[in-house]
Amino acid sequence: MRENFYKYLAKTNSNPLGIEIKYAKGNYLYNNKNKKYLDFIAGVSVCNLGHGHPKVINAIEKQLKKHLHVMVYGEFIQETPTLLAKELINILPKNQEVLYLTNSGTESVEGAIKLAKRATKRYEIISAKGSYHGSTQGSLSILGIESQKKGYRPLIPFSKVIEYNNENDLKKITEKTAAVILETIQGGAGFILPKDNYLRKVKSRCGKVGALLILDEIQTGFGRTGKFFGFELFNVTPDIIVLGKAMGGGLPIGGFTSSKELMRKFESNPMLGHITTFGGNPLTAAAGLATLREILNSDLISEISEKEKIFRKNLIHPKILKIEGTGLMLAPILKNKETASKLIYKCIDKGLLLFWLLWEKKAIRISPPLTISKSEIVKGCKIICESLDEI
Repeated sequence: MRENFYKYLAKTNSNPLGIEIKYAKGNYLYNNKNKKYLDFIAGVSVCNLGHGHPKVINAIEKQLKKHLHVMVYGEFIQETPTLLAKELINILPKNQEVLYLTNSGTESVEGAIKLAKRATKRYEIISAKGSYHGSTQGSLSILGIESQKKGYRPLIPFSKVIEYNNENDLKKITEKTAAVILETIQGGAGFILPKDNYLRKVKSRCGKVGALLILDEIQTGFGRTGKFFGFELFNVTPDIIVLGKAMGGGLPIGGFTSSKELMRKFESNPMLGHITTFGGNPLTAAAGLATLREILNSDLISEISEKEKIFRKNLIHPKILKIEGTGLMLAPILKNKETASKLIYKCIDKGLLLFWLLWEKKAIRISPPLTISKSEIVKGCKIICESLDEI
């Protein structure tokens, strides 16, 4: 299997971790030799309910017995995507009235960009330096790291970046701007939180010039920050919300929400303004619905603040300069990228899964399943500190 993996599957880097996964259960992954790994990654903030959650598995099995794909998105009335939309919209702000379902976060970003341009009749999209919103052409155009884009130009024109948390840059949002798209908490840049009501100030500026605010909740949504949506921490209401990752309980799904007035722009002039074959797939929607209900009806979100405190209490070490982020979206910052890489590999050897962030290479990602227990947190932190002692 290892030989076939390296021979037949395309890679995203020249040195993948290459752990051969046999199965996963709860907060652990097991390799082909039954070595057990405590999961502090959760599939990069995807598996918020851990692996193989019984309610998600049951929902998938139940839907399997009914039907899989029957028609392209938006034509047939199907139970699971309809209920997912209804129950998700019911917990969102009042200006979020409808959900458009896609297959991934980056597709949701594409749809949100199109919707903003169509609604405002403008072309300029503003994002933030250090941002990540996906890798398709539209998402790449607004990605905030030039080195990632230079090999793929020309990209979508009239895209520019501002510096996250820099209020002086808000003047760059003008009557030419269709939308500003920001991660509620910057992920790849180091789990950077908005400061001093920054998001509210961006929304205010957008309102003054007639632009829309799109918040990317792909990583912060579905409980990770201690609120169901990250923007709830910052008292701001976006015009469009982008979703993905944990939304499907481990299956591929995404979506974006807005008012009915905005979303109806896709219905005419031209009709089929945004279309997808597999968006709203009944199987992924069933998993998403089960995930939504479990996060809402359990104590998981209410426990996150205490779990964060346990992480911070137990991750005190001279080589950890600070810990960015909030909730179960934490990024210990080390003195250099070499130390961070050594720590990740050493922890994997000791049975703890950590990972890098996209752009901030001095950081390590800690984004475990929300189901992580307090004793597992202590166990993982002990491995991290012991590994730092050995580096």
